[in-house]
Amino acid sequence: MSPKRAFFASKAPFRLSASAVDVRVESGAAASSTTAAIVWYKHDLRVEDHPGLVAASQHRCVVPLYVFDRRILSRFSDEMLELLLFALEDLRKLLNEQGSNLMIRFGRAENVIGELVKEVQASSIFAEEELEYELRIMLDIVEESLSTLSLSEENTKILTWNTPFYDVKSLVDLPSSYNDFTKLNPPVVSPIMPPKLSGNLMNLSWGTLPTLADLKEYRDNVSDGGSKKEEWTSIKSLSAENLLQRKNLRGNVELKPLKLEKENQRDPDSKTIRRKKPEKSAFVTSQGSSVGGGSSLVLNALAGYLRYLEGTARDEWQEVHEKLRLSEKREGASFQALFGSALLLGIVSRRRVYDEAIKYEKERNGGFLSPFGYSTTTVAAAINAVSSMEWYWLLNLKCQKSKAGNFSIRIWRWNNYLVQYTTAGHEGPAILLVHGFGAFLEHYRDNVYPIAEAGNRVWAITLVGFGKSEKPNIIYTELVWAELLRDFIIEVIGEPAHLVGNSIGGYSVAIVAGIWSSLAKSVVLMNTAGNIIPGYSALGYSGKTDRADDQLINEMIRASYDPGVIFVLESIFSFDLSLALNYLLEGFEKKILVIQGMKDPLSDSKSMLAIIREHCRGIAIKEVNAGHCPHDELPNEVNSIIKEWVATLESEGSPVAVKQLQHIRSCFSPWELGIAPEGQLLLKSGSSRRVNFHKLGILLENWFPPRTRLTRKSGKGPVKSPSSLKRNDSRHRNFESEVEMVPGCKSIRLATWLFDSGLHDTQAHGIAVCTKFP
Repeated sequence: MSPKRAFFASKAPFRLSASAVDVRVESGAAASSTTAAIVWYKHDLRVEDHPGLVAASQHRCVVPLYVFDRRILSRFSDEMLELLLFALEDLRKLLNEQGSNLMIRFGRAENVIGELVKEVQASSIFAEEELEYELRIMLDIVEESLSTLSLSEENTKILTWNTPFYDVKSLVDLPSSYNDFTKLNPPVVSPIMPPKLSGNLMNLSWGTLPTLADLKEYRDNVSDGGSKKEEWTSIKSLSAENLLQRKNLRGNVELKPLKLEKENQRDPDSKTIRRKKPEKSAFVTSQGSSVGGGSSLVLNALAGYLRYLEGTARDEWQEVHEKLRLSEKREGASFQALFGSALLLGIVSRRRVYDEAIKYEKERNGGFLSPFGYSTTTVAAAINAVSSMEWYWLLNLKCQKSKAGNFSIRIWRWNNYLVQYTTAGHEGPAILLVHGFGAFLEHYRDNVYPIAEAGNRVWAITLVGFGKSEKPNIIYTELVWAELLRDFIIEVIGEPAHLVGNSIGGYSVAIVAGIWSSLAKSVVLMNTAGNIIPGYSALGYSGKTDRADDQLINEMIRASYDPGVIFVLESIFSFDLSLALNYLLEGFEKKILVIQGMKDPLSDSKSMLAIIREHCRGIAIKEVNAGHCPHDELPNEVNSIIKEWVATLESEGSPVAVKQLQHIRSCFSPWELGIAPEGQLLLKSGSSRRVNFHKLGILLENWFPPRTRLTRKSGKGPVKSPSSLKRNDSRHRNFESEVEMVPGCKSIRLATWLFDSGLHDTQAHGIAVCTKFP
């Protein structure tokens, strides 16, 4: 069999996977079943082109379900919540037409589904396959909870499905290069019709849809860390451009009225808002920037979009054309701007969009497709957008299922785009590593784990537009990447982090620290872009050519063939690096570290450092014998610098350390404990306390005054005097000791960063210190 025939099937079967077993249900197969099935809707809010619904229709009874789970809702903006409600309202109507209904529930999916499985005695749950890490974890939790249910027959199974363009038999055989993939000329699978569902709905409570206000309140009503969550959520409400204009950081840029974009869109003087909304308008939300509603409204808007070059008297199509012109920031960008949210919610499938665009193209060309391209820019925009989405979906799905590479890849969705990241370490300060232009998270292949092993939690991200992250048709700017990092810190890391960036990544983290300072604990700039003197030379630095190995080069070449890469390359000519680093980092004194490769062929490092020393106060500088990417050329040296930098800052009483010390204080009676002004822990003279030091691998020397005794009580490992306990002494693990203050000794000094990784009370009369060290 030829490679092409081995890779693509001739038919369009439904792929449903139960655990590691693939279940193939041929179209039209009549598999009888006497059990009930649940169709768990998440991002597939339609009845047409829904393989899961078709497969479920073979059961005696089908219960379509949507769960308002905060883990899903927290990812949605207010406008997306509004679009969601319109889509669910339409979905319920469509299901009613098919002889069914849509059940609405609130709560954690595993609890809701578990209760419903027992109520209807369901044998199968059909759910769309997910890419995002948090949603995959949620699916695993649901599956695990189902395994504990005691039903009369075998355990209920979750059958995952997807709606692929191409019938890919094995992701293992998927070419990693888009260029190689297109050479196979893969056929596109046609969309499928909705099934007729059983009218046997049982006597169930189907629930009602909430109002938008109630849904917002439910989404935001989180018991743990409510005020902090609200504060961080508000950070995302203003764009970087808007904040910069408010701060007047753009030099001579003419400032607009200080209104949010949403407020501008509601301006009564706006031409687009003053016009009465058409009866069949697909711009259903109050903001009116995205196509939404039900499937019929979205498909009607798509028809109008494709026919942009044709004159029309239809009001709703004229509205689409006007919105198209407003959102066409560059050729073809309007499609994803208008239809991206509808595709994310699954109101229509990607292959349905492709099918409609091809049908229209054939109508214009007498039933044929031209070998020279598409006849209209709108057809090209729609097909290119959904084809690109499909490629990145396949590429990232392969990354999720394969174990190749040094890292475990996770997927996060930002502004509807797929973004790759990895993480290492379970305890300690948070550190975010950001790559430079043309690179990706693997550029930190020799940094992530070594830094994490020193007692840190490390994240490395591939920015949108690079590596295997999605490359949408947008205008890429330094502010786009800064906003991406802002949202990543808020949504994924969940706490302030030490930001480390190389080249344009350094400039991006500087913007984050300058605009949203509460998100950054410190900034480490490695041969950063921004406010530097260009120093290009024909003779480049070549001291570490071996670090430019096949792994990096092959991935850069592979990524250069990805759809959308041309949009990223064009951004080189539109970067605005006019925001001076010293201006951005003002107020970050003593929290800035510059690691400069002195043999950088892209800049004059000596001049750069001279400018930094002159214009940036309170900055630490480390010069290394490397080029533009010191973290990759000299990983051991740079790792040591970063680890020492983070440990030093954390030991100086960071807000997190102070918070932990407050927790420690609650474990002691007031007469036994004092907190020094500089944040040091003090045990008063004559007091004693049992303290359990777990997994000692930390700096203990000079903690105890000479007149303090450390007595071995139980546990493993030899006992040494405090002065002999050295940094990273792996021989000392898990021992319990009593710290006794000798009369006349005023205090015992403990470094504040000791308590930064976690502390909890394990005994009624004592505390467990640092039980989470690596």
